[in-house]
Amino acid sequence: MDIDGVMVPASHWKRPEFEADGFPKFSKKATDALQKIISETGAGILLITSHKSSYSIAQWQAIFSVRGFENLRIKKLHKNAGNLNRREEIMKWVEKGHESPFVIIDDDKTLNNLPSNIKSKLVQPSATAGLNEALANTAISILKSPQGALTG
Repeated sequence: MDIDGVMVPASHWKRPEFEADGFPKFSKKATDALQKIISETGAGILLITSHKSSYSIAQWQAIFSVRGFENLRIKKLHKNAGNLNRREEIMKWVEKGHESPFVIIDDDKTLNNLPSNIKSKLVQPSATAGLNEALANTAISILKSPQGALTG
């Protein structure tokens, strides 16, 4: 899951609001949507955000806790030492093996070029709107379907 454009909708005309921890507030709509995904599927989070390496897992736990998420299982992709784009990072993760089923929640348009068997697991919010209930329902369907696991 990405953060910017997913949990923190982007706005060209105003700076995001920040919590006391110095990290941007998550939108209520996105928080409710993510909470729904987690509640209905038991999913954890694998952070693919560009912020992933800026914080330890314990710090990420605290960031999510301040925003209403308790006992959330959080992992993150390794530091992007090779300066790969998001698509390349995800492909590298898939090639190394992963936990199944999974869904990718990211507004990055380069992910439209993922191979079809991986792109079928992509839920792509508008960067200005972020995650919402309709997209949460799509993510839940992907995670609960037999096709949620990677095939092909």
